[in-house]
Amino acid sequence: MPQSTACFQPTQAALAPRPAQAPRLRLNASFGWQSWEGDRWWRTMRGQVPELAALGITHIWLPPPSASVSTQGYLPGQLYMLNSRYGTGAELRALCADLLKAGVRPVADIVINHRCADAQDESGTWNIYRDMVPHPGKSIAWGRWAIAGSDRQFGGQGSPDSGEDYGPAPDLDHTNPEVRDSLVDWLNYLRLSVGFEGWRFDFVKASSGEYVERTVGPDAFCVGELFLDLKWSNSFLEYGQEAARGQFQDWLRAARHCCLFDFLTKGQLQEAAKHHEYDRLRDGQGRAPGLLGARPEHSVTFVDNHDTGSSQQHWPFPRGFLGLGYAYILTHPGMPCIFHEHLQDSGLRQAITELVALRKRAGIRSDSKLEILCAERDIYVARCNGNVVLKLGPRFDMGGLVPKAAEGWRLVQSGNDYAVWEKAA
Repeated sequence: MPQSTACFQPTQAALAPRPAQAPRLRLNASFGWQSWEGDRWWRTMRGQVPELAALGITHIWLPPPSASVSTQGYLPGQLYMLNSRYGTGAELRALCADLLKAGVRPVADIVINHRCADAQDESGTWNIYRDMVPHPGKSIAWGRWAIAGSDRQFGGQGSPDSGEDYGPAPDLDHTNPEVRDSLVDWLNYLRLSVGFEGWRFDFVKASSGEYVERTVGPDAFCVGELFLDLKWSNSFLEYGQEAARGQFQDWLRAARHCCLFDFLTKGQLQEAAKHHEYDRLRDGQGRAPGLLGARPEHSVTFVDNHDTGSSQQHWPFPRGFLGLGYAYILTHPGMPCIFHEHLQDSGLRQAITELVALRKRAGIRSDSKLEILCAERDIYVARCNGNVVLKLGPRFDMGGLVPKAAEGWRLVQSGNDYAVWEKAA
């Protein structure tokens, strides 16, 4: 029976996709919580590939690829079984091929913190894993030794969990070389056999950044979901959130080549819009809030996704300010992620399309220079890359901060509480 070892170093990280060109990355979150309905999402997305490529999307985040106990894919079991509620394995491969041909890189939603078992042991506990699909690489037929020892609910016999307990499914022991090598083989399979060229890691709150770094290697595009508890006073989100920002940076110091979804920036931005608290958008050092201000090249900014918005509505951006949200993330540093349900909304599609085109024309990158010119309760003004200005808030009078036509500036978009100017090249 394989034994775990805390000092294990994998013999080979997952084969790296082509260079991700992350500084100019524009990600599309391609699915909502109910996108599995109809068992045809892969086919639906194939029909939208030309539109996404024309928009300028560089990467597209697809739902979990494997068969799952839950319809959405987040309780995977047989990792190599690619027939899921989103469609068949053949349809998934065809979608990836179409995306790559169009110059858009598919990003797989990777759920490896936990894995649902296939059978019960002699005590009736679900902790016996089978390997039911022929595939190259190591077997995924595991036993209790593959489960974190701290996961007593499932009789784990491995090392203690490296992160937070998940609960609904057995947490895997990522220090175990047999488990880690098997998962690396699976990622290589997704790259070589299916066509994925990047990874989105689910629930990294339960996994150390070091393990993610060892698994994916230095050259793959990789983004993690680290959804932390922020500091609130009743219903008031505290300014700053330095403790959470520190936790984000600690995780990234271990997963040096990974990025994180910037939940901190999302929180401050939506509270600023809802309550006219635009002074939230500049920290004590004159930087943007959240990970965007501290590590913009590792910040994947977003307005909503399948968890925060969609049918779940766990933490939705205020509906009346969605245009403002996209104006912010698409005119600022970081790597913007566009939620597919918003892109398909006829009331938002044109605004998002124009903002993406502006970002491309202006050459805004994840590491572009950001100058916050004003951040007061009722107004925010920032200049990015020297050639784009964004104004947020209800205050009409910008004083001397109004971009001047005589200096080459022109208004390119405006909406509820926001306006965007571009300077001619």
